[in-house]
Amino acid sequence: MSAASGAEAGSEERRTTPVELLWDLVFVYAVTQVTALLASDLSWSGLLHSMLILALVWWAWSAFVWAANAQAEDSATMRVALLGSLVLIFVAGLAIPGAFDGKGPLFAITYAGVRLVHLALYADASRKGNASWEAIAGFGAAVIAGMALLIAGSFLDGATRVALWTAAVAIDYAGPAWLTRERLRGLQDVAVAHFAERYGLFIIICLGESIIAIGLAANHRALGAELIATVVFGVLITIGLWWTYFGVVAEDAEHSLRRKNRDTVLAAADGYSYMHLLLVAGITIFAVGIRFAVEDLGDPLSAAARLALCGGVALYLLGHVAFGLRMSGDLGIEELIAAAATLLLFAFGAALGAWTLVAVEAAIIALLCAAESGSVLLGHVGRLTS
Repeated sequence: MSAASGAEAGSEERRTTPVELLWDLVFVYAVTQVTALLASDLSWSGLLHSMLILALVWWAWSAFVWAANAQAEDSATMRVALLGSLVLIFVAGLAIPGAFDGKGPLFAITYAGVRLVHLALYADASRKGNASWEAIAGFGAAVIAGMALLIAGSFLDGATRVALWTAAVAIDYAGPAWLTRERLRGLQDVAVAHFAERYGLFIIICLGESIIAIGLAANHRALGAELIATVVFGVLITIGLWWTYFGVVAEDAEHSLRRKNRDTVLAAADGYSYMHLLLVAGITIFAVGIRFAVEDLGDPLSAAARLALCGGVALYLLGHVAFGLRMSGDLGIEELIAAAATLLLFAFGAALGAWTLVAVEAAIIALLCAAESGSVLLGHVGRLTS
C-alpha cells in the first residue's frame, strides 16, 4: 500500500517540534562521545571503531526522523517513543568510550532498544495510514537481523566483535536497499520542510561539537597569541563549513526535493539518510584534528592528527559534492578543488606548526566561501535579468 497523500503527517509546512529538539540533545552527547573515542585512539583501528559507532548513532537518529515524519505533530505516540528512546540512547552514549571493551553489551542492548522503539513508532504510523506496512516490514527484518548481530558481537572480543558489528551496520544500512525502488517509493508522503530542517539541525549539532572541542582543548593551555590565533582560525573553519551547507546547498536541496514528486522518498533516502553520513563523519573527524591542533599550537602535528584536520574537511566537502549532485544534478567544482587543496595541505604540511596549518586551511575554506558566494550572486543577477 502507499501512504495516504492527505495525511496530516505529510503536510509540507510541518516543522520540528519541541520534543524532537529535546530528543536531539542526547545526540549532541553521543557525537561528543564518538569524538572522544577517536581522540583516545587516533589510529586506523581507532578510526574504524569510532566510525562504526558513528554510523550506528547516525542511523538511529535518521531512522527516527523518517518515522516521526510520518506522524502528526501532536501525536502522543511520537512523544512517548521519543522520550523513551531518549533515555536509551543516553545510556548507550555513556557506554560509547568502552563499547569495544567491557561496556559493549550495555551499548548494544540499549542501542537495539532504540531501534525497536523506532520500528514500533513506524508500525503505528502504518496503522494510521501514513506509511506503507509492506515497506516497513521489509527493512524491519534487516533491523532485527542487524541488532541480533550487534548484541551477539558485544559478548565477543577483538576482531570478532568488530567483524560482527561491521556486518550489523552493513545489513542495517542495506535494509532499505533490499526493497525494490518501487516499494521504497511508496513508503510514505514526505513532509519536505520538516525533513530538510531536521537534517540541517543535525549538521548544526555536529558543527557545535567542533566548537566545543576547540573550547575544551583551549582550557588546558595558557591564553597566548598562538592559542588565540589557532582558536580563531578553527572557529572560522567551522563557520565556513556552516556556510557551505546553509548558504548554498540546503535551500537548493529542499527546493529540489519538492520537485521530485513520486521520487521524493528515493531522493530523500539517497541524499539525506546516506550521503549526509559523509558530512557528519567529516565534521566529527575534523573536530578531533582541531582539538589536537589547539593542544599542540606551534609544534608540527603528527601525521594522524594532520590527516584528521585536513582529511575531515575534505570528506565533508566531498559529501557536499555527492549531496548536490544527487539532489540538484550540480557538480560542485569549487568544493572539489577545495577538498583537493586540503589533501595537498596534509601531504605537504608536515613541517608546518599546528596554528599555521589551521590558518592555511581556514584560508582555503574562506576562498571556497568567496567563490560560492560569487556563484550565488551571479545566479541571482541572472534570474533578475532573464
